[in-house]
Order: sequence, then structure tokens, then C-alpha cells
Amino acid sequence: MLPWTTRIRQTPASLASRTPVLTLEKKNSMSNSIVKDMIEAGVHFGHRTSLWNPKMAPYIFGRKNQVHILDIRETLRGMLRAKKYLSQVAAGGSLILFVGTKRQAGEAIEKEALRCGMPFVSERWLGGTLTNFRTIRSRLTRLEELEKLRDNDQMDMYSKKMQSSLNREHRKMYRNLNGLRTMNRIPECLVIIDPGKERNAIREAKRLGITTIALIDSDSDPDLVDLPIPGNDDGIRSIELIVRQLADAVREGKGESASEEKDSAPAPAVETMAPAPSTT
Repeated sequence: MLPWTTRIRQTPASLASRTPVLTLEKKNSMSNSIVKDMIEAGVHFGHRTSLWNPKMAPYIFGRKNQVHILDIRETLRGMLRAKKYLSQVAAGGSLILFVGTKRQAGEAIEKEALRCGMPFVSERWLGGTLTNFRTIRSRLTRLEELEKLRDNDQMDMYSKKMQSSLNREHRKMYRNLNGLRTMNRIPECLVIIDPGKERNAIREAKRLGITTIALIDSDSDPDLVDLPIPGNDDGIRSIELIVRQLADAVREGKGESASEEKDSAPAPAVETMAPAPSTT
């Protein structure tokens, strides 16, 4: 036990659930490296003890200076489960939607979603993004129309007032919809930063039976999501580390899918040359 923490009483069930991770850490030195990176990024820092959600007790190691310390082993366990699932989803060719609209999360969500080729929401969750998908697609069509007007220099045919209105419409739609351009169908899974902040997204996902993965802090309700990853959801470095790991899993899954398609593809037909005509 670290000397500066006060240990929270754990139930036998919660202690037993950690055994697989401890075994994994011994077998895989990479896990130890990830844990070190997590600690350096402050992933283990929770909120003030007065703000905690009692449902988070199994994921809390202790407290320091009235701040909860999250159990980094539980963070690793949750992240590995999420990575395995995301890799399988990506290998199957399904979409994964990254969601994080809080100030600390937006940049990491956009960067990592683009890196792994998945849609994202980093500014504002529009009501009906999932449950009214047809309307969202129609708005994306409108966004593309506005961009064609601009790119083809057709804006000059409108009055200055109309140009100003169209530019304002484009800026607003681009800010809210740009990350959804590649979402041509309902996603299989949502990756979320702070479920308390993204309740509307979670509500729509549950309604459609979409799996949810979330980075959850000590003030969160883990029952809101299917695959919780306990960790600091306010620190920029913490968010960047977790989202980067999840995006890596998506990329790995896509690579597996590509290699499987290559292996299963029929061998190209061998072209046979016709015999040369006789010169005699």
C-alpha cells in the first residue's frame, strides 16, 4: 500500500475480479509500460471525495488530500477489454463513433478518430444523431452543397447579404457535422469521454442497442455504459493516452480485416499466351 493513501474497503468479489489483470501484468511487460504511462499522465486521479458516486467503489484504490485515487489496475483491465472489443468490431468492418464534446477532450477525439478512420463528435451532440439518422444525412448533404457553391466560385451570384447568411450557415454546420461525414450508417459502438457530459449520446445509443465504451471518473455512474474504463476524464494527458490506445486497437482491427481479405481472395488467373503464328 502506498503510504499516502487511505485504502478503501473492498469486497471479495471486487478483489477477485482483479486477478486476471495481475496475471497479465506478470506475463506481459507491455502492460507494465502502459501502467507507467498512465501514472505519468495522471489517469489515476479522480475527483474530490465529496463528489464521488458510490457505484465507483470497486474502481477506487484510496484517497489522498480529499481526492479519490482510482485503481490503475482496474483502468488497465477496462482498457484491455475495450481494446479487444474495438479490434473485433473494426475487423468486422463496422463503424465506431468517437464522442467527446468537453473542452479537454475535443482535440484528442478529433485527432485519434481521424487517425483510425472513424467518425467523431467533438463540438456538440445534435439530438437525433443516431435516432434520427436520416435527418443528419440530409444536413450533411446540405453541407456538401454549400461547399460546392464556395469551391466553384458560385457564391458571387448571390447578394452580399445572402453570401453572409450562407457562410454563417456553413460555419455552423461544419462545426457540428464535419466529423460525421464518414458515418454512412449507424455505428456498432460509441467511444465516449465522460458519460455524465454525453448523456444524450448514451441515451440514443441505448435506445438502438449500440454498445458504449466510456472513460469514467470517480463521480460517474458505471452502470450507464457497457464497457467502463475508470480514469481521469478531465486531464488532457489522461484523455489523450486512453483515446490513443483505443484508436490503436481500431487500427489493428482494420489491419487484421485487410489481411484476412487478402488471404481469402481468389488467386489471380494465370494468363496464358497464345502460340505464336508459324512463319513457314
